[in-house]
Amino acid sequence: MDEALNITIDPACLQDPPLAIDVIKQLDVLDFCLYLMLTFMACISLLLYLEQCAYIYKNLPYPKKTTLMWISGAAPVIATMSCFGMWIPKAVMITDMTSNCYFAVVVYKVLVLMIEELGGTNDFLQRFSTETFRVNTGPCCCYCACLPRVHMSRRLLFFLKLGALQYAILKTVLSILSIVLWTNGNFDLSDLEITGTAIWINPFIGILTIASLWPVAIIFMNVNSHLRSINLVPKYAIYQLILVLSQLQTSIINILALNGTIACAPPFSSQARGSMLSQQMMIMEMFILTLINQRLYRRTYDALPSEEAHDNNHNAKVALQTALVEHDV
Repeated sequence: MDEALNITIDPACLQDPPLAIDVIKQLDVLDFCLYLMLTFMACISLLLYLEQCAYIYKNLPYPKKTTLMWISGAAPVIATMSCFGMWIPKAVMITDMTSNCYFAVVVYKVLVLMIEELGGTNDFLQRFSTETFRVNTGPCCCYCACLPRVHMSRRLLFFLKLGALQYAILKTVLSILSIVLWTNGNFDLSDLEITGTAIWINPFIGILTIASLWPVAIIFMNVNSHLRSINLVPKYAIYQLILVLSQLQTSIINILALNGTIACAPPFSSQARGSMLSQQMMIMEMFILTLINQRLYRRTYDALPSEEAHDNNHNAKVALQTALVEHDV
C-alpha cells in the first residue's frame, strides 16, 4: 500500500500539450520518418482534392458541382487539419473544431445532393408527391416500426432540409463559443464537473448531430433505389464512414485518454498522446477514403429522366406495339 502511494508521476504527464518545436526535438529517426510519411499522405489528399475540384468545375453544371465539391472535400480537409494538429499539438482544439464544422456542412450537402440528382426541389416534389415516405430510420427511429408513413410535401421537405441545416449553423456557433471559452480557460474536455462548460456543450452538440442525421437518412432510405445508377449507395457509405471515424473514433480515444488507459509519454500527457494518436490514425484513414472518393466522383452522369418523360416513353412503346399488331392483322 505504501509503495503504491510513493509512486511518483512524471511532471510532463500533468502538463499542457507541448510546443511544436518540443515535438520536433524529441523525434527520433523512426518517428521523424513516420511524421514525414503522414504529412506526405495529407498533402497528396489535398492535391487530389484540388485536382478533383477542377475536374468537377469543368464537367458538371451548377449547383451540383458546388455540392459535390463540398462533399468530396470532407476527407481531404479532415486529413489536412489532422496533419496540422499532429505537428502543433496545442492547436488540436482548433483543428478538430474546424474539421467538425466543415463536416457539419457536408451533412446538409449530402441531403441537397440527393435532391439535386433527382432534378431539384420542384422535380423532386413532382416525382414523389403521390408517394409516402417511411420515417422509421436511424439514428432516431430505426426501431419504431409503428410510425406511419408520411406523404411527401413541400412543407415536409422544408423541415427535412431545416433539420440538416441547423447542425451546420449551430455547430459552427458552438465551436466558436467553445474556442473563445477555451482561450479564457473556461473550456476543458477533461473537466467533467457539473460546473464545467464542456459537460453541457458537448452533449448538446451530440443531440444536434443525431437530429441532423435523421432527415438525411429519411431521404436516402426512400430515394436510393432511384439513384443506384449514379453510385449513391457507395457515396453514402463513405459519408457514413467519415462520420464514424471523425466523430465516434475520436470520442472513444479521448475517453480512453481521460481514463488513463492511454499512458503518457513525455513530453505528451495522456490526453495529448491520445490526441496525437487520433490525428495520425485520421490522416491514414482519410487518405484511403480520398482515393476512393477520387474514383466515385470522377464521373459525369446524364440527368435522370423525369416521371413525365418516363410515362411518355412507356406510352410511345405501347402505341408502337399496338401499331405493329394492327399491321400484322
